[in-house]
Amino acid sequence: MLICGVKVSHDGGVAVIEDGRLRFSVETEKIDNSERYSALSNLSQVAEILAREGLSPDDVDRFVVDGWETTASDGSPAIEVPDGERVVSLATAPYVESAGDDGPLQRHAFDRHDFNRSGGYVSYTHVANHMLGAYCTSPFAANGEDALVLVWDGSIIPRLYEVRPTERSATLVSALMPIVGNSFSDFSGQFDPFLLRHAGIPTFEEMSRHHLSTAGKAMAYAALGHVETEAFGVFDTILGSFNSVAIENARVLGEKVASNRDELMPGMSNADIIATFQAYLGDQLLRRLTNVVHRRYPGRLMNLALGGGCALNIKWNTLLRASGIFKDVFVPPFPNDAGAAIGTAACESFRHGTVALEWDVYSGPQLVPGPVPDGWSAQPCDERQLALMLHTEGEPVVVLSGRAELGPRSLGNRSILAPATDPGMKTRLNEIKNRADYRPVAPICLEARAPEVFVPGSPDPHMLFEHRMRPGWAERVPAIVHLDGTARLQTINEHSHSAAARILQAYAEISGIPVLCNTSANFEGRGFFPDVASAARWGGTRYIWSEKLLYTNSVGR
Repeated sequence: MLICGVKVSHDGGVAVIEDGRLRFSVETEKIDNSERYSALSNLSQVAEILAREGLSPDDVDRFVVDGWETTASDGSPAIEVPDGERVVSLATAPYVESAGDDGPLQRHAFDRHDFNRSGGYVSYTHVANHMLGAYCTSPFAANGEDALVLVWDGSIIPRLYEVRPTERSATLVSALMPIVGNSFSDFSGQFDPFLLRHAGIPTFEEMSRHHLSTAGKAMAYAALGHVETEAFGVFDTILGSFNSVAIENARVLGEKVASNRDELMPGMSNADIIATFQAYLGDQLLRRLTNVVHRRYPGRLMNLALGGGCALNIKWNTLLRASGIFKDVFVPPFPNDAGAAIGTAACESFRHGTVALEWDVYSGPQLVPGPVPDGWSAQPCDERQLALMLHTEGEPVVVLSGRAELGPRSLGNRSILAPATDPGMKTRLNEIKNRADYRPVAPICLEARAPEVFVPGSPDPHMLFEHRMRPGWAERVPAIVHLDGTARLQTINEHSHSAAARILQAYAEISGIPVLCNTSANFEGRGFFPDVASAARWGGTRYIWSEKLLYTNSVGR
């Protein structure tokens, strides 16, 4: 059975599952250097993406559309989207299930659009897509094990579900606390450097992109500050004064703190306040989660999968994993809306009996071939030769190989790799990418050697947990140490089919260092480079490596 999942709104994309195997997932932002968080520009784009993968709408047995918010004139969930030359209101399932639904996996069927084939389409709630996108890609699903799934996303409060594969069921266990997922971003947005300032009135698209990007930047900025736990009571008091769970509560909270900071949080910098609020949210989440799990599952160690945009926060992920209240914790590389097309297809696949999804993180768009760019030369260069050049020249290299990674983080196939031994490399990479100097550069490390470099150094292939340096290593690889002494590690198995694994293995043999810098290869504010020509046009590095060819800028930098 061929199932096509479609995410129409921001972080738009198309994913295809065939008989329980993910064939591909193409996020709109990764096509032709599109802007980050791009929505589908037109429903016709679905057929275009399928065609790039050798499919047509007629090949698809079921189209599934991601659920969304209430926007239709009659009060029902819908998305306004161009369809050819006209704009249509595409009906969807709601954002979250309601009390009258047949559980969180309620299936909604529509016939108002047919994606160029008969049979209409179905839709599941946005929350269900996050829930099963996380569960079905987890090792728990592969092992046929029950698991809890925590979904904390955008405009909803954190919700805990239980998935039972033998029954193909999902049930709501509990809503955890009256704080919506956008809270960290909305709160941080009331302080510099995240206040949105424009000469005129920003467009909706500008505000949306700014909002979606704030949480990740604020997480990095928080490393400049210190957590002041005595300020937690201030947040308790102000949040407790609100009469309802409103999306704007965090913004109002931030405004109150910003306007009365000398009284409420004397002596605290913006970074201190943001770091403290981030820690406060993590503390509240863990407290509420611990209470529910101990009450509902006494004496049992349950598995936990995380879905929704908040699962990109490595501080919270690490806090939950280190708590000891779960048997294991899993986060997919696409917990945010970048994985919604996969999740919505997984809902239909789950309904038809496929619990565990067979998938590979390198299932994004294929690399687009092209001629040698003007001003660049190309010569054969295998992975070991590239590793030797990285060691001897110390230059960053754009690496483009195979299919792109799923999700928002580069994991070796659309990366800039560079030696981590140069203490100035982090500054250099941030400068060529036009990023703030407080932003970290992630390490990529051989999985087998990660425990000798990092604590805990456990496998972390998707860069979603926090690690610390073991004594002596911060001095050896200073470029990947964050301001608070942590590292956002990606481990890679030396037997992986990824070219990055072969490069790193060779680099470790040559240099004795099993670590390289890894940051995304992209234009500022846009998705990963789709081809060598884009990386050459960007021109931030002298070298580009792709499919055993080394491209060199003959002019230099």
